[in-house]
Amino acid sequence: QVQLVESGGGLVQAGGSLRLSCAVSGNIVSISYMGWYRQSPGKQRELVVLSHSGGTTKYGDSVKGRFTISSDNAKNTVYLQMNSLKPEDTGVYYCNMGVQETMFSFDDYWGQGTQVTVSP
Repeated sequence: QVQLVESGGGLVQAGGSLRLSCAVSGNIVSISYMGWYRQSPGKQRELVVLSHSGGTTKYGDSVKGRFTISSDNAKNTVYLQMNSLKPEDTGVYYCNMGVQETMFSFDDYWGQGTQVTVSP
């Protein structure tokens, strides 16, 4: 069973930075895509960034130039570096991955979410 565990959320002042981590464990043959989504109070879950193994990366318009996704394959961990944070970045951030577990098994996985709060 694949599990995604996020960490790194917290409270930060506007203009500050945070780095989120998402560690994946379990039976993994390959990862087709990895990304981050967020859900702010009263809003639908929205894309922050989605990166495909083929090299395509898409950032949400509101975070372009401020957020960066990266990964450490040796640690099976994906990161989200968030700079120049704004109060409107407040929300629960979710890690998402498409995992090939066996030759015949592929599934979409989500982490439990980590809270990010940006104060004015």
